[in-house]
Amino acid sequence: MRALVSVYDKTGVVDFARGLVALGWEIVASGNTARALGDADVPVVEVAEVTGSPEMLGGRVKTLHPRIHSGILADRSVPAHMADLEAQGITPIDLVVSNLYPFGSDPSVELIDIGGPAMVRGAAKNFAHVGVVTSPADYEAVLDELRSAGALSAATRRRLARSAFAHTAAYDAAIVEWLDADDPLPPTVHLTLARAELLRYGENPHQHGARYRAAQSWWDHCTQLGGAALSYLNIFDADAAWRLVHELCGDAGGRPAVVVVKHANACGAAVADGLADAFTRALECDPVSAFGGIVAIGGEVTDDVAEAIAAGPQADVIVATSYTPGAVERLRARREATRLLAAPSPEPLCRQVRTLGASALVQDPDVFGSQPSQWQVVTAVGPTEAQWADLVLAWRVCGRTTSNAIAVVTDGQAVGVGAGQQSRVVAAQLAVEKAGARARGGAAASDAFFPFPDGLEVLVNAGVVAVVQPGGAVRDAEIVEAADAAGIAMVLTGERHFRH
Repeated sequence: MRALVSVYDKTGVVDFARGLVALGWEIVASGNTARALGDADVPVVEVAEVTGSPEMLGGRVKTLHPRIHSGILADRSVPAHMADLEAQGITPIDLVVSNLYPFGSDPSVELIDIGGPAMVRGAAKNFAHVGVVTSPADYEAVLDELRSAGALSAATRRRLARSAFAHTAAYDAAIVEWLDADDPLPPTVHLTLARAELLRYGENPHQHGARYRAAQSWWDHCTQLGGAALSYLNIFDADAAWRLVHELCGDAGGRPAVVVVKHANACGAAVADGLADAFTRALECDPVSAFGGIVAIGGEVTDDVAEAIAAGPQADVIVATSYTPGAVERLRARREATRLLAAPSPEPLCRQVRTLGASALVQDPDVFGSQPSQWQVVTAVGPTEAQWADLVLAWRVCGRTTSNAIAVVTDGQAVGVGAGQQSRVVAAQLAVEKAGARARGGAAASDAFFPFPDGLEVLVNAGVVAVVQPGGAVRDAEIVEAADAAGIAMVLTGERHFRH
């Protein structure tokens, strides 16, 4: 039996090759792999001895030779194939062990592997007769099966072939992405998603669900300290909450912030001098909707913060930077099923892809490009310093809320959020209804422009004294005139944040 070994990542390859030799296999290796095996006293035949040709072009041509690829691709069940090998004195290759140049670590032309993918794909195509190993993680299992059974089973060869084709597909996708670096909407998009974890279920219990990733994310470094397994909606909502609370902490100059999310929309958000107080104030926005929601704590959950959370409505997920041991014990005692997540900061948003049956919508991520220093005051009355802070908080909450959306904030506390309405007027009515008397003297945000003064009038009648909105309506002048008539401040961001 002959194995061809040609790897860039040499983790475990010496022990693996030594194990093959102990089972009677002959090892053929190229270049640096042959030297590494030889230095470890593993018997090895260099590829150049098999091909009769030296490595050329600085190593670009090593294994690209008929004596290599015929040995890999020969169908053992076809007599003519075997006759060809015999006529040319070519020994069949029964196992290919190869991993590719690390293009993703430092993209460049020289790290575009040619010989490696050719060998891997050839072996994977011929999986009925040839095994292919592309990951050091498979070395032990392959050796164990060879020791116990004397050969790899058809099921194992098929599994390894599937991994091999996935390996080369991801490699090619990374190269295409590198070539598309200057094109935000290239002619084709090649997504490579690796399954990171199976979930309890998808959006509903009858739907299977899993989390896949295009790259490392904060979820891969998140620790679950308690509670039931996560479902699709747990992850979807927790991600929304965790990203929003980090945006609020940044806007508040490092002041503690807490967000409560239900169905990916904030039903509470606040900044305060302490996290326990911030949680209490966030909860006051809509304690009924908070039941079964997600609580994102912008810092460590200490014993006093845990006490405040435990006294409130039941949360499905609590995500924070860390927890004290006493906090974990207190929250577990409140309800064993509550998921307690300790997490790092979220990674930046990347290109968004949304499927529509057999089609997909692709767009840049929705980030807050317009900063408060760039906003334009368009009314005779400008916001006070305190109103500016409330406008920023309202804008952030509103921009992360399903459209049409209105958010009302008073003294660093969201007091009313109207989300997901077909009418902006109804969104405003819901926001002020939830806010009640707390809207008086507060600030409000609208995620898109007011097409008519009626939505603004709902806010003014509730006592809102400052409003931030994108602007851009045909009737902008009429809207500003209504704000001036009411004696309130209005600020335009020039940037809309619709969310569907």
